[in-house]
Amino acid sequence: MPYGKERVKRARYAVAAVFCVHGAVAGSFATRIPWIQEHAGVSAGQLGLALAFPAIGASLAMPLAGAVSHRFGARTALRGLLALWTLSLALPSLAPNLYGLCGALLVYGATSGMADVAMNALGVEVENRLGRSIMSSLHGMWSVGALLGSAAGTVAATLGSDARLHHLLAAGALTLLGMAFCQGVLDLRSAPDEEPPPRFALPPRSALVIGAIGFCGVFAEGASLDWSAVYLKERLGTSAGVAAASTTAFALTMAVARLVGDRVVDRFGAVRTVRVGGAAATAGGVLVVTAPHAVVAMAGFALLGLGVAVVVPLAFAAAARSGPNPSQAIAGVATITYTSGLIAPSAIGGLADLTSLTVSFGLVTLLTFGLVAGAGVLGAGRDGRRARRPSAEQAPTAGARGPGAGPGR
Repeated sequence: MPYGKERVKRARYAVAAVFCVHGAVAGSFATRIPWIQEHAGVSAGQLGLALAFPAIGASLAMPLAGAVSHRFGARTALRGLLALWTLSLALPSLAPNLYGLCGALLVYGATSGMADVAMNALGVEVENRLGRSIMSSLHGMWSVGALLGSAAGTVAATLGSDARLHHLLAAGALTLLGMAFCQGVLDLRSAPDEEPPPRFALPPRSALVIGAIGFCGVFAEGASLDWSAVYLKERLGTSAGVAAASTTAFALTMAVARLVGDRVVDRFGAVRTVRVGGAAATAGGVLVVTAPHAVVAMAGFALLGLGVAVVVPLAFAAAARSGPNPSQAIAGVATITYTSGLIAPSAIGGLADLTSLTVSFGLVTLLTFGLVAGAGVLGAGRDGRRARRPSAEQAPTAGARGPGAGPGR
């Protein structure tokens, strides 16, 4: 369907708002994880196990999003999938035990992943029609949403509110906002005889090392987003409000870095940007594991967010330059990064059960140093300043947040 330039510009803002709503759900959930852990009566290791279920759900459900969009059209599919995601926010806080929590988080992750696929596919289409890069700013808007959600969660935690009531109200408000914003996105429809895109592609060897860089970035992101509040509460004995504020600090620096990331990469190149970011993230990890006070740990989490913010988008860009089939390479890197999002929460919790959360974030610090050591692979094939943007046919349908982004990317 043809659209005028002004209509496409309006669609860009609508998609950006959808990204913001998606991120707000993730931020709202993350700040109340300590409350959910206490309510469900689970240990750190059990919580780590439960936090693997969103990524499992996303990995299982994401292939379905393409079929839904193919059948109902992009706008209708996004409206329905986003509503399922926003409403799923109310589920985890209702869980009475470990089994209920795992089930709730499986649904939470499945709906997150499907909505993630739908909104990223629309974002790529808008980018192609505008003829200039917008995906980094869209990911930045996701982080803005996560910041807003975590800020509201910080207030709720500080006031000692019941997370069940908090998440029920947030789910209702975000659902209404999401439905309104979806009305402005492009209403794209597949031809009746068009086959759905392939659901899986094996990565070429050239993408594996690039994927390892994405793995390090997503692991640090997922660990910090899901465990920063728990770390401050258990390791440093802070109040629930201060603990939740650490997640807000992390989301804030992620948002700022993603919003300005394109300009920084254009000026300094992908390799230098990731290398300096990796150094900042490593310094942040050191602050976290050695922090004698909550303020120091919060500064460490903020540096972690700043350092890893642009890793995944640049990994996808490098994958597109790494071989003759960009879509296959990007899909391979996406698979590796989602795997990182899958194992990060449970790995942190499992290691914490065996040793301590301090040791767990020592592992995060080692992985962020891997960004410094391996950043050079992101410049392969070009000067590393601007990656070739995939065409509509080549663009992946998976989101760039990993979640925990994992789902959340």
